[in-house]
Amino acid sequence: MKTRARSWLLLCVALAACDAKPSSTEPAATSTASASATTATSATSVTPAASSSSSQRAQALAKRVIIVDGHVDLPYRLHNQTGAKDDPAGPCPDGNFDFPRAKQGGLDAPFMSIYIPAKHQTEGGAKALADSLIDMVEGIANKAPDKFAIAHSVAAVRDNFAAGKVSLPLGIENGAALEGKLDNLQHFYDRGVRYITLTHSEDNDICDSSYDDAHTSKGLTSFGKKVVAEMNRIGIMIDVSHISDDAFWQVMKLTETPVVATHSSLRHFTPGFERNMSDEMLEALGKNKGVLMINFGSSFIDDQSRQQRSKAWKARKAFMKKEGLERNDPKVKAFDEQYKKDHELPFATVEQVADHIVRAVEIAGIDHVGLGSDFDGVGDSLPTGLKDASQLPNLLRVLLDRGYSEQDIEKICSGNILRVWRAAELHAEAAKSK
Repeated sequence: MKTRARSWLLLCVALAACDAKPSSTEPAATSTASASATTATSATSVTPAASSSSSQRAQALAKRVIIVDGHVDLPYRLHNQTGAKDDPAGPCPDGNFDFPRAKQGGLDAPFMSIYIPAKHQTEGGAKALADSLIDMVEGIANKAPDKFAIAHSVAAVRDNFAAGKVSLPLGIENGAALEGKLDNLQHFYDRGVRYITLTHSEDNDICDSSYDDAHTSKGLTSFGKKVVAEMNRIGIMIDVSHISDDAFWQVMKLTETPVVATHSSLRHFTPGFERNMSDEMLEALGKNKGVLMINFGSSFIDDQSRQQRSKAWKARKAFMKKEGLERNDPKVKAFDEQYKKDHELPFATVEQVADHIVRAVEIAGIDHVGLGSDFDGVGDSLPTGLKDASQLPNLLRVLLDRGYSEQDIEKICSGNILRVWRAAELHAEAAKSK
């Protein structure tokens, strides 16, 4: 039996939600030194008049440039929803993403997370669940073709943006969907998947998880090394969010293309939280020409919030165990609501999210930072000022107030991740020609 004492302390950050998941040309490179110079202005020193002007600029900028989000958990949230399913073409009050709010906030290409809970690693059904969630996303696009369109390429994202549509690119969260078969990589590529998070909350047959104390394989398995090579070959981006530090460093040695961390933040602000990235990992990511996409969840952003939400998670797990309840039971929801009434659960702020971006830019460079909100995936833990897709301009405003140029903000919004995605495409095209 695996020991998970430390893991339970950490799992509140993402697993509370995961249980419930129930001109845009690619910018030229900018040096780390020049990027650091843009961060000298503190948001707290900006005058009200300047902030008002920045708000207007941010709203306009959000409409003008493509905004890509590395991780939105809409598919599994809908899968796990009891009763009538929300229609993302209209308002989805129980979630953080829908078409009206995406258009309001300028969100143009949210990667739809095809989330596979770790339980399927032992119970089976991982591939079938992944296929069913992909079917769901395709159904969303087919039902509202004037609003949504599937995007299998960088070119498709740009074309959809020009047509005023919200792109729905696909990424699998947890390589357990492969069910140990390398051929399934081609299957999911053909279905439109363009990144795979190698694992999730537990060690799997690809690699170890940052949440799992067991460190079963001390990084990548032999199968996992083959997965990395095959993902490179066919053009699927490698997502290093969720994987252990050992697995990260082994991926960095093996990969022939830039990698992504689709929804992680900085360990500097959350000491000891291995789910976030260390400064050394950020440096390596920059050298790899990859991109870190900042997770908005308060527990990823603010250490006090992480600690308090960890206590809430442990209390809920104890209640569920005592009562013999599943996560979706109405009694669990009632427990959560009462717990929030009895205990203050602090939220991070949009300014603190910007702090993570600033430090990531200082360490990795302006070309290696993006946005990975984890909308619909982190529950009621999103920061003040970033509660849903409509509020993305608030983050752009803070970055403007801190001295970032519109060109640099465009890189953060989409230029960097589209460059990495295009690099994967080009590498695969070259591999096919050999």
